[in-house]
Amino acid sequence: MIQSTMAQALEQQLEQKLHTLTPDFLQIINESHMHSGPATDSHFKVTLVSSAFDGVRTVARHQKVYGILAEELQGPVHALALHLYSPEEWRSMEQVPASPNCLGGSKSEAGSADHAS
Repeated sequence: MIQSTMAQALEQQLEQKLHTLTPDFLQIINESHMHSGPATDSHFKVTLVSSAFDGVRTVARHQKVYGILAEELQGPVHALALHLYSPEEWRSMEQVPASPNCLGGSKSEAGSADHAS
């Protein structure tokens, strides 16, 4: 899938900001094509492994990333799937969880209409 220049720039911006957590592994995937509604580059999946997450609860990890990306979450980023691991947790992972198909917007309405008949 070919990404727009704006999407690439946004991914680079996210990556640059997330590097403040000194990641052992960082992957940012634009999943906008999987979501209903207007075609915008606004849905991202982030997998980040960092010792900054050692002994930190899941909610606090998410809050830390939300704080780092606050500006983007107020503007160009509509949805952010976060998979945040300590290095020890990452070693026990077989793979990053797959993202579910979007059921929001027109897709959920179409599904409801199909089930109503």
